[in-house]
Amino acid sequence: MTDFLSNWYPWIKALHVMSIITWMAGLFYLPRLYVYHVEGLKKKGIVRDTDQELLFRHQERLLLKAIMNPGMIASWLFGLMLVFTPGIVDWSTIWPWTKAVAVLGMTWFHMWCAKERKALADGSANRTGRYYRMMNEVPTVFMIVIVSSVIVKF
Repeated sequence: MTDFLSNWYPWIKALHVMSIITWMAGLFYLPRLYVYHVEGLKKKGIVRDTDQELLFRHQERLLLKAIMNPGMIASWLFGLMLVFTPGIVDWSTIWPWTKAVAVLGMTWFHMWCAKERKALADGSANRTGRYYRMMNEVPTVFMIVIVSSVIVKF
């Protein structure tokens, strides 16, 4: 297995980066959709189950199910393959640990997004647009930690 991982390392790394880009695109955009969902409906006085509200729910569901979930699964799969490739990760340094914590944080954020999507869909969400705007910055913090960890290797 380690020969396979070593021989395919460049492809695994490339697929990991592509998966991360996909996942991060969704993590950046879904909370923004929540802002539009909450604020757009309030401004226009739109009630539940109108065409516009159904469109928000449809977009949010597709983004999560068709883009973010596969992106997260592939990121984890290819990331773990990289971890098990001999000579790639030096666990005696700090960077793999900071990256691991940030990846777990991004995974938590992903799950939070999924929970909020369900609450918006069933009408039980009581968050403001400002709250979702602030939460929209969370993946940026995780991205900074991850990229700094991997590139600088502190």
